[in-house]
Amino acid sequence: MAEEAWLSGKLDGFAHLLMPAAHALSQAITDLKKSAAELTNEALLIKPNGAASVAFHLRHIGGSVDRLLTYAKNESLSDAQFEFLKNETAETSDLNAEELVGQAVFAIENALRFMKEVAPEILFEERTVGRKKLATNVFGLLFHIAEHTARHVGQVVTTARIVRK
Repeated sequence: MAEEAWLSGKLDGFAHLLMPAAHALSQAITDLKKSAAELTNEALLIKPNGAASVAFHLRHIGGSVDRLLTYAKNESLSDAQFEFLKNETAETSDLNAEELVGQAVFAIENALRFMKEVAPEILFEERTVGRKKLATNVFGLLFHIAEHTARHVGQVVTTARIVRK
């Protein structure tokens, strides 16, 4: 694969319309594994200048992808998802870097599987998000999974460079 996923050509099994999102999520996996999997437990929790820790971003990537995918499937969030959301900002972590990266990658891989399986004819079906039932559609949710994940992966990459000892 090329250094940048979007330059590696068509990914098998994805609709053309979803290819940019699939490339972004594939790149996110590569970047997470490369930048954060070797951090110490101490480095995971450092909040340089008050910025969010790498641990937060990794938990948030996994949790937000999972929640957004639930909405894309036209399902409601579970009690376990609400509990995970509550704990995303925890100042501690029982998991090491490899485990936190693994959780984020697992969620991203679930999104990629869904993108492969989603019927193109439902991409523009209406969906709602959150307690306020904000209007969107399946395509919007899948695009947001990709761009939101990329935003937080960028934070992981940058913060990991700062806190690495």
